[in-house]
Amino acid sequence: MPGLLGSRVSVRGGCSDRKQRPRQWAAAVVRDGRQRQMAATAADAGHSGTMDHDHTFGLSNRQVMARTREAGLEYLLLYYRAAVLDEDGWYSMTSGVPKYRRILVKLSGEALMGDQAFGIAPEVVKNLAEELAAVHALGVQMALVVGGGNIIRGVSAQEQGIDRVTGDHMGMLATIINALALSSALEQCGIQTRVQTAISLQEVAEPFIRRRAVRHLEKGRIVLFAGGTGNPFFTTDTAAALRANEIQADVLFKATKVDGVYTADPMKDPEARLLTRLTYIDVLKDNLKVMDAAAISLCMENGVPIQVFNIREAGILKAVVLGAKEGSLIGPEEDV
Repeated sequence: MPGLLGSRVSVRGGCSDRKQRPRQWAAAVVRDGRQRQMAATAADAGHSGTMDHDHTFGLSNRQVMARTREAGLEYLLLYYRAAVLDEDGWYSMTSGVPKYRRILVKLSGEALMGDQAFGIAPEVVKNLAEELAAVHALGVQMALVVGGGNIIRGVSAQEQGIDRVTGDHMGMLATIINALALSSALEQCGIQTRVQTAISLQEVAEPFIRRRAVRHLEKGRIVLFAGGTGNPFFTTDTAAALRANEIQADVLFKATKVDGVYTADPMKDPEARLLTRLTYIDVLKDNLKVMDAAAISLCMENGVPIQVFNIREAGILKAVVLGAKEGSLIGPEEDV
């Protein structure tokens, strides 16, 4: 098996030698010459364990790391996360280093219902969980905020005669339902999760505590923030911006059903143009309906960039985490 930097090492079991030595494993998982030299030195120093790669494809990040530890290759655990498993089942060392260390993803409630008119589509939730799992495997710390529009919105409830505050509380419960559904799907992918709510619901989920949330992220768990901000009259977009600032996320991803920010509604105006780069001020000044003003202002105050893209495109979340210029990027003037 080649031991050169940038080579690819099969994990499907196609290698002639399925019991691979530490020096070979080192060449497979480290991404630059200095790290490769360190790993090779450690291998030469007496780390003679072996590792069976025949069944590692499709395992969770935690399971692969556990197998690495069992093989006596603790010194490589930090480097495992630098490797990327592509669609052919190979570790690629020439690309795949995440652009961000910690992210917050805002998912609209409508993203969970697929082609249905209402509710949660299990197959859609499963696909979303797999997309998120692919990003988690890169070693990125990830938090989620899920909307509740697939079940009920406070504004819609008010139009039907329900008091606005009561309607918003109903919407908060809808976001908790969605977070629990997504949490279950992620757990089935082998990823540990925690649901934290802005309203007290201790028998079902943890209360939101910032330090605890950050600790979960540091331990490799995906944290789902539900219940909005816990206050009526505030959208889940504002909740996403608030949580992104609280956990010091590097970026806020708004995963929605449109390709990005347009000059007008593309469904109604054929002349509408996609804006790939714009500033916070542009959004506020032109009253673009990508997020509410409170959310934009929160991100502007603390310099958190916002990237808007169509989550229905397969693999797009992983692509943007790796730095792909998809959708629209909203940020400070110097960054756009």
